Amino acid sequence: MPMSESASPPLTETDRAAIERFIEQAWSEYGLAENTLASYRSDLTGFARWLGGHGSSLASASRELLYRYLAARTAAKYTARSNARLLSTLRRYYKLMIRIGAADADPTLLLDAPKLPRALPKALSESEVEGLIRAPDIATPLGLRDRAMLELLYATGLRVSELVGLRADQINLRQGVLRVTGKGGKDRLVPLGEEAQHWLERYVAASRPLLTRGRTVEAVFVTVRASGMTRQMFWVMVKKHGLVAGIASQRISPHVLRHSFATHLLNHGADLRALQLLLGHSSLSTTQIYTHVAREGLKRLHAQHHPRG
Repeated sequence: MPMSESASPPLTETDRAAIERFIEQAWSEYGLAENTLASYRSDLTGFARWLGGHGSSLASASRELLYRYLAARTAAKYTARSNARLLSTLRRYYKLMIRIGAADADPTLLLDAPKLPRALPKALSESEVEGLIRAPDIATPLGLRDRAMLELLYATGLRVSELVGLRADQINLRQGVLRVTGKGGKDRLVPLGEEAQHWLERYVAASRPLLTRGRTVEAVFVTVRASGMTRQMFWVMVKKHGLVAGIASQRISPHVLRHSFATHLLNHGADLRALQLLLGHSSLSTTQIYTHVAREGLKRLHAQHHPRG
């Protein structure tokens, strides 16, 4: 690697002092964690040593040299994510150094961060979702509550915060819809679907009274302590039922069910604009990522079942 210990000269005392000054300033101003500060120190030390091998220093680094350093890292197989982190470190370093008068110019100005590959959302298969939903023991009040929550989440694609914060006045069982307040305080109407409505009605009639024990609780979904569910508690619940359903814990989370809802709708021909409204996305570009997920699923299906796949 062009930035290896053997290929680069030792760190100069001037650059070492500048890095430590930045670390101390960053810690005192932002209260950053030790791991973050260690990452900053590593990034700056690597850049400073490379600059030393090219007759420059942190204080005199030019944009051209920074371009060359990033190109060298790319050639050495550093990832775009690693280079983006480095550039973020350098931006913060030079911003602070200029502010305190320790540097005259910022070589990161007008330099775009490397484009990161957009991670595709994970989605469970339809059979996996079915197994997860059927995992709770509906003979118990908590099991019936869990079944209703899982059915509702998969049927509506709600965010976890929207699900656990759901109130009775947001549910219209006669019309079969929810009125949800999403990000930015925007309201949207989301259809329940027959299955989710059925399990929600069963929970409200048979299980919720046993859990609230006569107390007034604003949240629809409550715990054994007669208080509203939290996102953390729901996360634990989903993991637990996922284990029963035979789904690896790293593959499942409440948000994965929202992804599965969107992906499965698209796989069955849903309109992208309609999906945007259901998910509560302010921009269609956010929703469009699910078309890539659905497309990958269709490719796998074709490869598996088509005689010439």
